[in-house]
Amino acid sequence: MERARVLLLGATGLAGGELLPLLLADESIARVVVVARRTTGIRHAKLEEHLFDLANLEQHGDAFADVDRIFCALGTTMRVAGSEERFRFVDHDLPLTAARLGLAHGARHYLLVSSLGANPRSRVFYNRVKGEVEEDLRALPYRCVTIVRPSFLTGPRREFRLGEQIVTRLGFLMPPRIKPIEARTVARALLELSRREEPGVRIVESRELRSL
Repeated sequence: MERARVLLLGATGLAGGELLPLLLADESIARVVVVARRTTGIRHAKLEEHLFDLANLEQHGDAFADVDRIFCALGTTMRVAGSEERFRFVDHDLPLTAARLGLAHGARHYLLVSSLGANPRSRVFYNRVKGEVEEDLRALPYRCVTIVRPSFLTGPRREFRLGEQIVTRLGFLMPPRIKPIEARTVARALLELSRREEPGVRIVESRELRSL
């Protein structure tokens, strides 16, 4: 069986940072391409980093050459983004640009980390943008599209977030559907789902991610 060649966006973020070591350790994967603004700091024989300002992503289509699967774990917050326009660029425009570049270079399977509550008709800006990128991605002619919708992600972040600390401590009181989920759990689910290449679109909600 031919070993897979994968590309990861968002490798320095929470979910992507948990996924990268899993991809590198997976013997069924021959090559892991990381597209990012800064280095992951990891050295590995099958890791290939392409470092540049992601605003110039369209100029770096060569990074997508000979890639079978694309994992997109890009994401920001309104506080970090600073504006709705910047938030939409990171959470909508970049994932779609990457998807189109992947298609142009023969990628077959696109896996997106979206969010619980994603809905293109939502009154909540965050949920609406997440829903719009899902909708636009599903319109592209990929053989397989996998969308995961985790609830609030927890894990070792670089910056302190008071809201995360509160949600994590009160998580046991929440229904399973919206209970916070560890980024490591999402990463493991993504790797498992990437092996399931049945044609079509698959949407996996937060509760189901735990069982994977």
